[in-house]
Amino acid sequence: MKILHLDSNHPLMIKELTKMGFDNTEDFKSTKAEVEAKIHEFDGIIIRSRFSIDKAFLDKATNLKFIGRVGAGLENIDVDYAEQKGIKLYNAPEGNRNAVSEHALGMLLSLFNKLRIAHDEVVNGQWRREANRGYELEGKTVGIIGYGNTGRAFARKLSGFDCEVLCYDILDEVGDQNAKQVSLQELKSKADVISLHTPQTPQTMGMINFEFINSMKKTFWFINTARGKSVVTEDLVDGLKSGKILGAGLDVLEYEKSSFEDMFTSSYQLPQAFHYLMKADNVLLSPHVAGWTFESHIKLAQTIVDKISGDFKTK
Repeated sequence: MKILHLDSNHPLMIKELTKMGFDNTEDFKSTKAEVEAKIHEFDGIIIRSRFSIDKAFLDKATNLKFIGRVGAGLENIDVDYAEQKGIKLYNAPEGNRNAVSEHALGMLLSLFNKLRIAHDEVVNGQWRREANRGYELEGKTVGIIGYGNTGRAFARKLSGFDCEVLCYDILDEVGDQNAKQVSLQELKSKADVISLHTPQTPQTMGMINFEFINSMKKTFWFINTARGKSVVTEDLVDGLKSGKILGAGLDVLEYEKSSFEDMFTSSYQLPQAFHYLMKADNVLLSPHVAGWTFESHIKLAQTIVDKISGDFKTK
């Protein structure tokens, strides 16, 4: 069986798949059209986010048996059509859940304690103790929206901070010893912090908007390590300006490319709302790296290898 690798990944993936008897081909530069011209030769594809696997692509992949996506989400694949064609889909939310949850916690603690502002002031000769008085997580209520792999991992991290953790999910009975499952209305009425851990779906696109923000009972901090398009950035900025949102930690942005690559290289003029985020003292930004640790690089690859092995081991 032949596998086409369309993005670079940890070397263990090629090594392990070769040991299992697969014939591996790497192609990180060909255009989508060039790949479509030869995709019929392959039984499997391994991708990250370089381009979408849509209906037209899948129609040309006449021998395709599986797609491995080295990451948590499958939004760049036409899942329904792939499943109609009997193609197995593998993703790896287990591989970076710890990394994402640690990043979310780091962002939250940094916002609470104004670490970025304080650092910048000290290195510029300012010693402002009262202005940089922070908040404690103990006693706060953290609301987690989306209680899958990363949501659960984040709740586990919070278990030692003596805070109340609530979760909301579209599935029933997902709460556990680390988070009490509640309705979205109850979560909005109690939370001091909202942390987003949802996949990108039609239901989650733009879910953090003017209506959501202003239906929160309290002022709150907001963390997003999930998907940027789940947030209407202009509405988020309005919430920051009004004081309804006390601070925001954003690892993902509405304006990202679908490939998650550098959004500053495009001729596209970034909106004014993004420029506000870049300058705001109560905002932390990172370039979609929450799940991008040295350890998760290995775990993501191994997770995909293990899932393929369970169904297609050839030796």
